[in-house]
Amino acid sequence: MVTQNFGYKKLYIDGKLVDSTSGEKQDVICPATGKAIAQVAKAGKADAEKALKAAQKGFKYWKKLSLTERTAWMLKLKNAISEKEHELKTAMVHEMGKTYGGSQEDMDRLTEALEWYPNAMQNLREEQIPDHDNTHTHKMISQPAGVAVAYLAWNFPLLNVGYKIGPALAAGCSLIIKPSTMSPLSAYMLGEILEGIHFPAGVVNILAGSSKEVATPMTTSTIPAVITMIGSTQTGQQIIADSTTSIKKLGMELGGNAPFIVFEDADIEQALNLAIILNFHNTGQICVAANRVFVHKNIYDKFLKAFIKRTSELKLGFGTKENPDVFMGPMVAKSDRDRMFTLIEDAVSKGATLEYGGKIPEGFPENGNWIEPTVVSGINTDMELFRKETFGPIAAIMSFDSDDEVLALANDTEYGLASYIFTNNHQRIERFTEELEFGEIQINGVKYAIYLPHGGIKNSGIGHDCSHLALEDYLVKKRVTTAL
Repeated sequence: MVTQNFGYKKLYIDGKLVDSTSGEKQDVICPATGKAIAQVAKAGKADAEKALKAAQKGFKYWKKLSLTERTAWMLKLKNAISEKEHELKTAMVHEMGKTYGGSQEDMDRLTEALEWYPNAMQNLREEQIPDHDNTHTHKMISQPAGVAVAYLAWNFPLLNVGYKIGPALAAGCSLIIKPSTMSPLSAYMLGEILEGIHFPAGVVNILAGSSKEVATPMTTSTIPAVITMIGSTQTGQQIIADSTTSIKKLGMELGGNAPFIVFEDADIEQALNLAIILNFHNTGQICVAANRVFVHKNIYDKFLKAFIKRTSELKLGFGTKENPDVFMGPMVAKSDRDRMFTLIEDAVSKGATLEYGGKIPEGFPENGNWIEPTVVSGINTDMELFRKETFGPIAAIMSFDSDDEVLALANDTEYGLASYIFTNNHQRIERFTEELEFGEIQINGVKYAIYLPHGGIKNSGIGHDCSHLALEDYLVKKRVTTAL
């Protein structure tokens, strides 16, 4: 299994590529082989402080530009990114194990965000408020909030960048991007692109390092006006606590535990196709994955048999451009892979059946983080597979008898991000739309796009990524009242 070496990548701070203040470097490990495929500068506290000051200066410049001027810069960046598409996609395959085809989603969301959000900002209208006494006029205006800090998850390295950089720059904010130390390579390459087009200094800054050395100093600083993140609920709770040194706007897309409900009147083929994708695409490392698959008892055996067959036909491998038929790659880290075995053992010990997979596949590098796509049936509420966000390639399937039963089971979680239902009963659709406790309810299909709101309730987040709603995280509102 041949890997590529990407060399050494620097931090991007104040418009320049720089080494970390300490000179410390970090290997980027390919999850397919366990081998280093790059080195990146590892930021520390001093670098975080430099980035904050640079972003503070960059904001003063960027907020004064017209939307037309900001748009021109954003489109210049979009075009420069598009020219490096192959290199960026190859980097993502190597740094976190996604397939080359799967990395297209990252590229599309990043480039779309840089083009879509300036248009969305242009379409924002001042709200006029009627005066009941006809003595004054009132309007609400929007202005950029200030410096934004974005903490990003490793699973979609550039898609996650797009979800933050698009609305932040369009709104007029400067931005510090902290990619995960598990997949920083493509984000650092974005820094090289920014420097190459001479993007205004300080407006975007990119650095990765430990939470203690980088995230905590930035979160506790009084410079940021906005803290936004994509990651786990536990990390989100810590960031909220650390942020209280000043009043900051918070936008958080956190953990999920999505129910995928298939009723007996559903289009089973459609449900099967999407259940496979939502369980095993990106090796199951998706916040909107179909964590818990509920199938009506009358079609349960048929669905389970077909699902196992389709799972067994998925091709596992290192999904480079030369291997376009690979559907699923390795997991990002050995600790995450080993956590899958713990979840499977817990479920089986409590009565579940391991139907397929659950092992390290033969013929792959021993130091890679490989696991077979896995199907576990007979799940119940006592199992960790029911309670926790899996974030790996395990399909957890259970049967249900009634609408009341499955609704209670679906809502029996601290999370509230995505949910999926498959039925042709319109009364049922109305009821479940009203009573499912999730920020997204997708019926008889699945669609995600830059213009569609993406956000959770309960412990799954605050605010939204994507759509015009994302702009609200980066804007402050002023009421302007004028006497007649």
